[in-house]
Amino acid sequence: MRRESMPSVSAQIWMQRSTPSPMTEPTRGLLDTSVVIDHDVIDAALLPEESAICAVTLAELAAGPHATEDKDERARRQDRLQWATSTWEPLPFDGESARIYGRIFAAARASGQSSRARLADLFIASIAAANGLALYTRNPSDFGALKRIVKIVSI
Repeated sequence: MRRESMPSVSAQIWMQRSTPSPMTEPTRGLLDTSVVIDHDVIDAALLPEESAICAVTLAELAAGPHATEDKDERARRQDRLQWATSTWEPLPFDGESARIYGRIFAAARASGQSSRARLADLFIASIAAANGLALYTRNPSDFGALKRIVKIVSI
């Protein structure tokens, strides 16, 4: 995997890139934590050609090894964190993400979803929307109320 700059996103970031299909626009997307965790078992054809992760995903991955008592699982989670940090430069939760978060929060609340329990998911969706990226997830029901604000791609 290579790291290449993507000048079309607001701040200069790095995204994982593969060769785009001929005659089509390359797909771009932000990977939800669930996709990063299962990345090695997901069919590559389902992933965007240009992918990013965000700082919130790295925070969730950093917490993962501490959330289990199983030594083998802890090591697996640590490996996943190290792989992710060497593959992507994460997008930050910045001022634009914070502004969009208000809309994301309101949409989640209006649908009856608990916004406090899903804070990380809402931050991730805000970062995707702020950067004009589709959000690729293994848990589309977590983001159903947000589909008018950010494009959700179920994997």
